[in-house]
Amino acid sequence: MVKSLVVGRGLSKMFGDFTAVDNIDFDIYPGEAFGFLGPNGAGKSSTMRMIGAVSPATSGHLRVLGMDPRTEGIKIRGRLGVVPQEDNLDRELSVYENLLTYGRYFHMRRAEIDVRIDELLEFVQLSERRDDRVDLLSGGMKRRLIIARGLINEPELVILDEPTTGLDPQARHVVWDRLYQLKREGVTLIITTHYMDEAEQLCDRLVVMDKGRIVAEGSPRELLERYSTRDVLEMRFDADQHLLAMPIIAEVAERTEELPDRVMIYTHNADEVAAYLARRDIHPISTLIRRSTLEDVFLRLTGRQLIE
Repeated sequence: MVKSLVVGRGLSKMFGDFTAVDNIDFDIYPGEAFGFLGPNGAGKSSTMRMIGAVSPATSGHLRVLGMDPRTEGIKIRGRLGVVPQEDNLDRELSVYENLLTYGRYFHMRRAEIDVRIDELLEFVQLSERRDDRVDLLSGGMKRRLIIARGLINEPELVILDEPTTGLDPQARHVVWDRLYQLKREGVTLIITTHYMDEAEQLCDRLVVMDKGRIVAEGSPRELLERYSTRDVLEMRFDADQHLLAMPIIAEVAERTEELPDRVMIYTHNADEVAAYLARRDIHPISTLIRRSTLEDVFLRLTGRQLIE
């Protein structure tokens, strides 16, 4: 049986009377990409900080790389790579100088750092920008540089907090490609993201957190099968049709959700449901048929209310 790289049992984190993480259990295995999903305030960041050995657990059991973060935090941090959400690069320094400075934090020799920098700049496709100042880079280039910086010490485990926040679709896909390559090389990834398509693309397994607790766990496919249907119809009606349609929709839908501007109809066969409604003289203003996504699962588990 494969031994867990990270183990959490009954893990909790409190700030005064506030419980940020509430008695959660999880295992992260070598070589996988594991995701933490949840709305703002769900406890994701607090959990990541405990795993990163920068914030002690209030209670419970946590082992990272076989070590206890409370007593062996320095050793753990020396074997981790961290890619923070915020851009905290030194803008006055060059691309090369940012990586060199970070490498020195790990007490690496200059010659060793230089070899590693060449490898990493090629990996993130920034070799030609080696001597450019950071403030001249695009957002996507800065994000790739932050990823390269997090890999300077050849970590076994990389923590990525919202790795593609603020990037355009092209830049996001470049970052995804680099993360795929890391996975193929056997690096273990822990990812938080609010992009559901990113979680579906990158994560082998994930947990959904809400109010400090884990409310679901599994692969993206398992979560879709467990909490949603194969298809979703999104229908818009005028006010009169809406009142007439809802009782008839309820006859054939697995589940419905009424939003201010449309009705979400969850079903395993959208074409059959649409045809049935047409036979019953139900005619929406517009109809969209699509496959269910992880976003549908996420919203079902955590709700649509905005949390600030």
